[in-house]
Amino acid sequence: MKLSVELTYYPLQQTDHIAAIKQVIDKLNSYSDIKVETFPTATVVMGDYPVVMAMLNEVIAWGYNQFGRSVFVAKFLPSYEAL
Repeated sequence: MKLSVELTYYPLQQTDHIAAIKQVIDKLNSYSDIKVETFPTATVVMGDYPVVMAMLNEVIAWGYNQFGRSVFVAKFLPSYEAL
């Protein structure tokens, strides 16, 4: 099953929040087995369900280790190919 997820990231503890957001987008783009497209207000990722969920698990932990307390807002669309 394919999964599309719309993500928005808010680094709460960073004074340069744009740099932190760009690093998270770069991290998302480092996964070769998912599609990633960034829009002005969110980034959409799409791929096989277990691959996308494993990527989110890693990226959320990585984001916490890199930037401290942060908020990820996600909208999950199972069985939908947004990209």
